[in-house]
Amino acid sequence: MRIVFMGTPDFAVPCLKALKDSGHEIITVVTQPDRPKGRGHRLTPPPVKKAALEAGLRVWQPEKIKTPECVAELRQLSPDIIVVVAFGQLLSKEILEIPRYGCINVHASLLPKYRGAAPIHWAVINGESETGVTIMQMDVGLDTGDMILMGRVPVAPEDTTGTVHDKLAEMGAELLAKAINRIESGKAERVPQDNTSSSYAPLLTKEIEKIDWTRSSVEIFNLVRGLNPWPGAYTQLGDKILKIWGTQACTIDRIPGPIPEFSGHQPGEVLGIIPEVGFAVATGNGCLAVTDLQLQGNRRMKAADFVHGHNITKGVFLD
Repeated sequence: MRIVFMGTPDFAVPCLKALKDSGHEIITVVTQPDRPKGRGHRLTPPPVKKAALEAGLRVWQPEKIKTPECVAELRQLSPDIIVVVAFGQLLSKEILEIPRYGCINVHASLLPKYRGAAPIHWAVINGESETGVTIMQMDVGLDTGDMILMGRVPVAPEDTTGTVHDKLAEMGAELLAKAINRIESGKAERVPQDNTSSSYAPLLTKEIEKIDWTRSSVEIFNLVRGLNPWPGAYTQLGDKILKIWGTQACTIDRIPGPIPEFSGHQPGEVLGIIPEVGFAVATGNGCLAVTDLQLQGNRRMKAADFVHGHNITKGVFLD
């Protein structure tokens, strides 16, 4: 089949490689324009562009894919199918109707759960015990199209959004290759989504990323791992932002030595230093041990090392 591939971040790269290896013809790779990145604000190509150029594929980087000029270009390419994997732009009805097999999307959730922009983050933040990938026939709605294939992966307590992301990226590539072959042979079954069971995974905001220490220990634990390795959960230590990258439950089996007493303390209060671990902070229903962090302007480090050179003693408040 003649395929137009639309994708941008690391998540889409395994899918692009799987299609390249499948023997189908990738006529164009559409990705977002290069963007300024890092302290120097240097223009940086998206991961999909790098992978496409390494594979010798044509790359197209329109600012807005829905313009009449872009629609005309897609019509001229005459693809059999358009594959979309975390592209970052919505497709118009005109575009959806161009390929004879339509457009399919590799979505990182068990649809209809977690439609939207950040499905992996929210699955971890909400403490889901499993998530997965759905190959979906696209329609004009937001992740509402018929499902073609689905795969599931467990989410362990030690998983972060980063580890789940990597598992789902590889699974998505495997499922995509199968789906393309089934579509070409006319054997792809399409199952409508149950809209009554849908949920939404919105974009992350600074308000969501800020730790509310009045929440339960489990909720904060899940927020921290759900925002690791990007964009990071944060709190305030004095006048500086303190990103929290890792936490542990304050339980005898997880922490060596005595557990700080948390009754009678206010949420956000540092309860004490835990040798070889970090420090304990009072939450809305107990305490949580901070194990990995990063102070504004500094590198990421173990909390056990951080406490030796910073004012993080008992009674200090994180806000």
